[in-house]
Amino acid sequence: MLRCVCSCSPTPRDEENIVIRNKSRLVAKGYAQKDGVDFEESFAPVARLEAVRLFIAYPAHKSFTIYQIDVKTVFPYGPLKEKVYINQPDGFVDPYHPDHVYRLKKVLYGLKQAPRA
Repeated sequence: MLRCVCSCSPTPRDEENIVIRNKSRLVAKGYAQKDGVDFEESFAPVARLEAVRLFIAYPAHKSFTIYQIDVKTVFPYGPLKEKVYINQPDGFVDPYHPDHVYRLKKVLYGLKQAPRA
């Protein structure tokens, strides 16, 4: 079972210092996962510089336009292959079932499996 933490980001406020909305993110404590027990392999996709140069050189040679994007919502939508259980985060414990745990269906920030999904 994996522990998780609810990470709160700075609260956006308006000109009169009134809170517009509260933002938080549930994050897994992936550093506590054990290799071979909680996950089989970890993955960190990093492109080699030669591959990036080749990828840019061909469109430049053909006078194509190149666009760059940053996909920020990749992790929360990837399916999990293994069964991963997390405890109830502090402050969000169900008072009727304090010993229950959650089974994750999708990846969570901080999991070792997140980049692979």
